[in-house]
Amino acid sequence: MTADDSYDRLNDDDYPAYTMGRAAEMLGTTQGFLRALGEASLITPLRSAGGHRRYSRYQLRIAARARELVDQGTPIEAACRIIILEDQLEEAQRINAEYRRAAQATNPSIATPEG
Repeated sequence: MTADDSYDRLNDDDYPAYTMGRAAEMLGTTQGFLRALGEASLITPLRSAGGHRRYSRYQLRIAARARELVDQGTPIEAACRIIILEDQLEEAQRINAEYRRAAQATNPSIATPEG
């Protein structure tokens, strides 16, 4: 492995760099909370060669959003469902924007929602 490979992994949001203990510490939560998110299928940590859970930065952002909702009084199952729906909405909006751009490229007279 080269230094460039290591640097690339540091910038990779999906690289499972954080142990469960470190992830819980960074989020200010418990390891049990992270396990509960896994049981609710919100995040699925990768496993190290020794079987330990490893989390990516992307997964930590999702867990932080779940913690925010739970801290506001939302039950964990509902928080997980909200986050899944938010993610689906964001993806649908991204795809819709791509379709609009493609349609406008082929037919410039199509009006965009912005104007």
